[in-house]
Amino acid sequence: MPEMRRTLSAVIASACALAAVDLNQAQPRLYDLLIRNVRVMDGSGNSWVKAEIGIKDGRIAAIGRLADAQPTRIIDGGDRLATPGFIDVHSHAAEGLIRGALRQGQPILAQGVTTIVANPDGGGPVDLLEQRAELLKDGIGPNVALLIGHGSVRRAVMGVAERVPTASELDRMRAIVRTAMQNGAYGLSSGLFYTPGSYAATDEVITLAAAAGESGGVYTSHIRDEGNYTIGMVAAVQEVIRVAEEARVIGVVTHMKALGPDSWGLSVEATRRIEEARARGVQVFADQYPYEASATSLRAALLPGVELPPSERLLGKMTPDERRTREAIERTVRENLRRRGGPDAIQIAFYRPEPALQGKRLDEIAKARGVTPEAAAIELMGRDNAAIVSFNMSEKDIQHIMTRPYTMASSDGGLVLPADGQPHPRDYGAFARRLSVYVRERQVVSLEFAVRSMTSLPATVFGIKDRGVLREGAAADVAIFDPAAVRDRATYSDPHRLAEGMFYVLVNGVVVVDKGVFTKARPGQVLSFAGTAR
Repeated sequence: MPEMRRTLSAVIASACALAAVDLNQAQPRLYDLLIRNVRVMDGSGNSWVKAEIGIKDGRIAAIGRLADAQPTRIIDGGDRLATPGFIDVHSHAAEGLIRGALRQGQPILAQGVTTIVANPDGGGPVDLLEQRAELLKDGIGPNVALLIGHGSVRRAVMGVAERVPTASELDRMRAIVRTAMQNGAYGLSSGLFYTPGSYAATDEVITLAAAAGESGGVYTSHIRDEGNYTIGMVAAVQEVIRVAEEARVIGVVTHMKALGPDSWGLSVEATRRIEEARARGVQVFADQYPYEASATSLRAALLPGVELPPSERLLGKMTPDERRTREAIERTVRENLRRRGGPDAIQIAFYRPEPALQGKRLDEIAKARGVTPEAAAIELMGRDNAAIVSFNMSEKDIQHIMTRPYTMASSDGGLVLPADGQPHPRDYGAFARRLSVYVRERQVVSLEFAVRSMTSLPATVFGIKDRGVLREGAAADVAIFDPAAVRDRATYSDPHRLAEGMFYVLVNGVVVVDKGVFTKARPGQVLSFAGTAR
């Protein structure tokens, strides 16, 4: 009898299990969205596979053959590519996203970018909770991950003092960085080319990077010299390596370039240094935008770290001492113009006193005024600063840096209205240009390599969890496009032109680009770093 009971119990258990299986198989899988007819490239570097994507509550619920799906909405991808939404690891767009007309971030979304990393170059607010609240107040289109800027922290504690901090000041700066990390920052950014960051010694930066690294934050740097202004490009890259090694953090050489004809070709030596460091276990990476021109201010390009005298002492009747000061400034400006490729390589992007100068080159302005290029530049700087586009990179360096497996995609772009002047076209086209020019036209990197550099690699480096990949459980940030149709339309003379080719873009499971047309949705989140040591 006991044996019969055990047998009967086993039979009943098996029958119940089979019934449960049948019941589960009979239940339709409910999704908010079902994406069909797409080639899924998951962001890892793998080639695409045909699959369907089921989305529920802003997350990817399933990927595969989902014949039993019962979705609220079906999206037909038209046999296009489906990738993770792109991640821009160096963006100045946070300031624009708080402006009403720019909150959806259409120039960003049009490129398939669904997450930006803000507050680069050592800038941005010190109070990240306030910045977060401002971004979320009326909604934003893309997600935003925040950094804490070294320059902002230093300014908050020391102003623009050109000296080593006291022990007390260093403690206060360290405390600000730690607070920012507790409030969700992804790491520390620096702009060691710009004041007041340029006044900091490497030891100071190491201390603050280590404070960010206590909870796993990264260190990303606009290096001290991208050309040959001071220590040189290779030594400046080596400084990032030193910070990463001694602070035991991930280090990123941000918007990596070899700036100016004197430095062309040095990308090979700089990347060799990175690869040697990586071989001994130092976590060093780079990011890059795919253009031959950079963008900065006229003063930063021609008189970095120099305080100009008042304009009336610079432009009007001068004493002998003032004349000698003016002549010294002219010599500096002349040399820095040469360093950046000459006056024809400087284009005015925004100049408040004379908007008509926007889009013109410095040599053109000087000729029209009958003065030397350095005199024209000093006159402009004496009245106000100007935003410029500076043509100073070589194509060989761009391609060499792009092909490194540790190089991520970025834009260094912002968000501005047409009334704000003529920005760098990277604001509208950096990610589309990588796909159209460097994948499709010049075949510098493969499609799989490029997508990885825009998705899973930045997510891994910055610790942006559950993004940059297409897998079950990940956030439903998705770009659907035809790689043969994506193109950047923004140019240096007409930069306010949206990229083309994105058929659908989803942010947190919400459609923001629908068959190439923007919806009104603003589903972006301000992300918080999880704070796990790495």
